[in-house]
Amino acid sequence: MTAALPLTWLYVPGDRPDVVAKALHAGADVVIVDLEDAVAPDRKEYARSATAELLSEPQPQPVHVRVNALDGPLAEADLRAVAPLPGVAGLRLPKVVSRAEVVRVADRTALATAETPALHALVESALGLEHAFAIATAHPALHGISLGEADLRADLGVREETGLDWARSRVVVAARAAGLAPPTQSVHPDIRDLEGLTASCARGRALGFLGRAAIHPRQLPVIERAYLPTPEEIEKAEEITKAAATDEGALALPDGRFVDKAVVEGARRVLTLAGRV
Repeated sequence: MTAALPLTWLYVPGDRPDVVAKALHAGADVVIVDLEDAVAPDRKEYARSATAELLSEPQPQPVHVRVNALDGPLAEADLRAVAPLPGVAGLRLPKVVSRAEVVRVADRTALATAETPALHALVESALGLEHAFAIATAHPALHGISLGEADLRADLGVREETGLDWARSRVVVAARAAGLAPPTQSVHPDIRDLEGLTASCARGRALGFLGRAAIHPRQLPVIERAYLPTPEEIEKAEEITKAAATDEGALALPDGRFVDKAVVEGARRVLTLAGRV
């Protein structure tokens, strides 16, 4: 998988540096060290210091850190401790509800680092969802926006899986309208339910997501398979790009399909994802 198109993002608890070290070799495109939900309140300080020690050196692959809630007392200390570290490629900002929160974090990290780490905003409430586009366009350092579905589900009172489809489409539209990469899907909480994970990934892909966060290494190959183009999709994409190589305008393929510039760009994305170009 190319670094430009990560499909798998593996969450690991920050108070388990041994687990973090193993996760760096588990095959995920990006490892996310979690200082928030995965860490008990009495372990927060230890998680921060252990993470800072581990990431004080460059890592063999991209590592992001999810800090604690921006409106709470821990986020400021988290940002001071981890933002300047050479092993930190990005910061995950939980429970974002406004553009101002992103700008504040970007400004603070810019003062503490030579280069602001990539910021990713997690929308986990109705208020955050209403402000999705403003959040997505808040600052050049923001590289992505996605949902935290467990908190969002509770906030909205959603009981059925399909009840989140509108929110999912909303964040996909916000990301693309802001010129960001398609968002990643939220985690599938049952690590034993690989069939359910497969079906959920297929649904997410149909809605416009690209890749997914995981909470266990066994979920990684399932997510990657679900989001990689199928042989049939690759074949169709190759046919489209080959035809477009000699014609910059709209064209009809031998089987009667009509394609234009947007379809050609989509085909090129498929081939990039497949590692064919």
